[in-house]
Amino acid sequence: MANLKRAYPDNVPGEFFVDETCIDCDLCRQIAPSVFRDDVDHSVVFHQPADTSEGRRAGMALVACPTGSIGTRSKWDLKSAVGAFPELVEDNVYFCGYASANSYGAASYLIQRPKGNVLIDSPRFASHLVRKLEDMGGVSTMFLTHRDDVADHEKFRERFGCRRVIHVADSRNITAEHLLEGEEPTQLDEELLAVPVPGHTRGHVVLLYRNKFLFTGDHLAWSDTRDGLVAFRSVAWYSWAEQTQSMKRLLNLDFEWVLPGHGRRGHQSANLMKQKLVNCIEWMTNVR
Repeated sequence: MANLKRAYPDNVPGEFFVDETCIDCDLCRQIAPSVFRDDVDHSVVFHQPADTSEGRRAGMALVACPTGSIGTRSKWDLKSAVGAFPELVEDNVYFCGYASANSYGAASYLIQRPKGNVLIDSPRFASHLVRKLEDMGGVSTMFLTHRDDVADHEKFRERFGCRRVIHVADSRNITAEHLLEGEEPTQLDEELLAVPVPGHTRGHVVLLYRNKFLFTGDHLAWSDTRDGLVAFRSVAWYSWAEQTQSMKRLLNLDFEWVLPGHGRRGHQSANLMKQKLVNCIEWMTNVR
């Protein structure tokens, strides 16, 4: 729970504030960009909500915050914000909110489908979210892109009995019902393709859904600054060279959405997204 006594002095005066427990995960700036902004290594409130819509988005950022670093000076009605997650991205794909500090605030997603819902990476095991997931049909499969973003996977397994999928190279100390092996793509069913992409971690895997949605974990994200796709050299824990080579495998795929754990989402036509990927690979090749 945020502490007003620890609030950053750069927050503009008003109802919402960010305190010094912020880990700079960027989620609040994605959810409510008109309220929160970056301040070197943390977020601050630069504009207090001016209407109901901005207030709701700020409340959603508060709910999603993995460290409880966002607070209000008075009692704020969060009912609408709490009920906003999972939030529709497009079609039957949702952003879960409720990020976990154990995954450094990584975003997680839900695919809702008649044959069984798929949870991509682990959100916080929050009671409001769990009830909403139950209402939406539960969780049949939990796809873990890599070892960093598994958070509360055991609690979701216990609650929903879901099958957990992770690459064997990232499975140390993680129990999973389906271990992927090698570096060849694996067709999980006719809609889901798992593609190993070592680099950020040795066993990192991305998930392609219906040749439209690419869930990228910490492998690939969108950059507003670059107006294109980007990878993160500073967190290539396994190998930047391997990650660059892994990126080339995605050239064989068609996708319109990039939905990362960390970093910004991107949405373009499949043709333009492929060109942005070519540009990203060229840039990565020149980064040492």
